[in-house]
Amino acid sequence: MTKRQIKKKALITGIAGFAGSYLAEYLLEKKYKIYGFLAPGEKTDNIKHLKNNLNLERFNILNENKVENFIKKVKPEYIFHLAAFSSVGQSYKNEKLTIDVNFDGTLNILKAAASLITPLKKIIFISSPDIYGQFKPAGKTLKENQPFNPVSPYAVSKIAAEYLCRFYSLHHKLPIVRIRPFNHTGPRQTTNFVVPSFCKQIAEMEKSGKKVTMLVGDLSNKRDLSDVRDIVRGYYLLSEKGLSGEVYHLCTGRAASIREVLNKLLKMATVEIKVKEDISRFRKSDIPILRGDYKKAKKAVGWSPEYKLEQILLDTLDFWRNRIK
Repeated sequence: MTKRQIKKKALITGIAGFAGSYLAEYLLEKKYKIYGFLAPGEKTDNIKHLKNNLNLERFNILNENKVENFIKKVKPEYIFHLAAFSSVGQSYKNEKLTIDVNFDGTLNILKAAASLITPLKKIIFISSPDIYGQFKPAGKTLKENQPFNPVSPYAVSKIAAEYLCRFYSLHHKLPIVRIRPFNHTGPRQTTNFVVPSFCKQIAEMEKSGKKVTMLVGDLSNKRDLSDVRDIVRGYYLLSEKGLSGEVYHLCTGRAASIREVLNKLLKMATVEIKVKEDISRFRKSDIPILRGDYKKAKKAVGWSPEYKLEQILLDTLDFWRNRIK
C-alpha cells in the first residue's frame, strides 16, 4: 500500500449517538478509517448501516485502563470526543454521573492521548453553549469570549472539562480544539428533544387520519437551531484547520422560537392539527433566548451553515413518517 492509499485514522467517542453517527458517515465519505467504542448496553441503531465499515469495541469510558489500552492499540491521528451525559434536565437528578462521565471520561481520553508515542494531529472536544448560563441582555448574540455562568450540573461539567482540555493543551502540548455547537437536530435524534418529538407526534396523527389536538408546553423559548449535517461538517473542518487551544462556535446566528418551529411543521402536516397549551408541561427556562455568532469558525475554516430551517424540519418529519409506517 502506497503512502497515498493509507487512510487517516479517527477515533469517535459517542459514535453510536445522534451526532456521532453522522460524523462517522461524513468521515467514511472522506475515506477515513473509523474507530469507536460503545458503552455497556448502548444501542447501535444509529450506526447499524455503517457497522461493517467501523472498528468498534464495547467498554465504559470511566474504565481508565480500557480507554488507555484501546487508544494505544488504535493509535489514532484524530480524536473526536463526543461521548457525554448530554441531558441538561436529567443532570439535576444525576449530578455525580454527569460529572463522572463528562469530566472523568474526558480525563481518561486526554491521559491516554498524552501517552501516545505518535503525536496526534488533532483532538476535537465537544462542549456546549449551556456553559454561558444566564446573561444580560437576555437576547444578546453570544461570542466565544462570553463569561461562564452555569445554571445546571451539565453546564458545570462541561466547563470543568473545557478547563481540563486547556490544561492538557498548555502543559502536555496536545493539539486540542474546543467546539461549542448550538442546538442541532435532524433525523435519528431521540424524542427527548423538541423537534423530533413534534415530528413523531405529527407522523402518528397523519397515520390515524383523524382531527386531533396536540398538547404543548411553553412555545416562547428561542434557540439557534442548526442541521446536524452542518455541525459535523464543522467538526471535520476544524479538525483539519482549527487552531490548537482555540474555541469555536457552530451555529446559525438566528434564534427561532419553538412556536415558529411548530407552525412550520404544522404547515407540512397532511392532517388538520389543533394545538393547545398544557400548563402542566411548562418548565421554567433559565435561558429564554440562545443565539450564537459563528464568524470565528467562518474566518478560520470557511464554515457556514448550509441547511435552511424548513429543510431540516421536512427531513426530520419525513424520517418519522417512514418510521411510523
